[in-house]
Order: sequence, then C-alpha cells, then structure tokens
Amino acid sequence: MIPAQEWTVDAHPAPTDVQFLEDQINAFNVAQTGISGEGDILLSIMLRDDAGQISAGVYGWTWGGCCEIRCVWVRPELRGQGYGRSLLQAAEQEARRRGCGQVVLDTHSFQAPGFYQKLGYEIVGVVDEYPRGHKKYYLKKQLG
Repeated sequence: MIPAQEWTVDAHPAPTDVQFLEDQINAFNVAQTGISGEGDILLSIMLRDDAGQISAGVYGWTWGGCCEIRCVWVRPELRGQGYGRSLLQAAEQEARRRGCGQVVLDTHSFQAPGFYQKLGYEIVGVVDEYPRGHKKYYLKKQLG
C-alpha cells in the first residue's frame, strides 16, 4: 500500500500528467481489444469569425469504428440557426469517412438532449442527480 503522504490532490494538474494517464489507458485499451491506436484520431471542426475567434465547434475522436463526441458548442447569439446541426452532420460525415458505424456522446438535462434526439440520437443511459437536481444522458446514433 502506498503511504497516505504520497497521495496528492491537485485541482490544476499539469497537462503532462493528464496526458500520461490518457496514454496509459490508451495502451491498456489497445492491449485488451487488439484494436491498435492507429485509428485513434482526434476530430475537431471549428467555425471562426473574421477575428479568428471560435464561434462554434465540435471536438471528439474516432477509434475502433466508433466516434465519440466530447464537446459541441455554439456561441449563444448563433444558437437556433442550424450551426449545431451542421457541426454534428459534418462530424458524422467525417466519422463515416473514417469507417465508424456509430457516434456516442453525453449531455445533461439542462443542455441539449432534445436537440440530439431530433438529429436521430437515442438515449441509451441516464444518471439521475448528476449534477444535483439534474440528469446526465448518454446517447448514440448508428451511422448508415
């Protein structure tokens, strides 16, 4: 057992420490699945204004025939104008090009579960009280 004085809690970990953990998990995943990290490619699509500032974007990755979307964001004054839909459609198109058969993502009850459902995403899991008074939804969409 590691002595308690060896444990550290850090609300602002060094990016190199976080990358180390991600690299270790990725290596374990490859070893367990036999699916190499070769297809593990980041996916980022951004819309920028004339000043180069991000107005909307989507971020995630593809691996093992799946696409995981981690972030979708549209500047508040641009919401409701189709930017989010266009971003997701572009991400889905790129995922298909990379050989993915599905997209997975998560969202909270106060974010956009209805938005994703309108675009063909199916709720496959729910965690109540995450955060307190709300829910977290896990969704997937089969790519045809």
